[in-house]
Amino acid sequence: MDITGLGISIPAVTGNALVDTVSTEVLANSLDEERTLGSSMIKMMEQSVNPNLGSNVDIQA
Repeated sequence: MDITGLGISIPAVTGNALVDTVSTEVLANSLDEERTLGSSMIKMMEQSVNPNLGSNVDIQA
């Protein structure tokens, strides 16, 4: 993770505040990645829809 883009000065943030700030940024990046993956999965599922699939089911044994 590139911490130069956090918009904070490292000497101004120390101790627990630094840990909290970095943890929050890592979580934000993780959430963004999950949103991207979710959007990609939705697009993939929309493209694979076959309206005739499952319309005829043979239940005789």
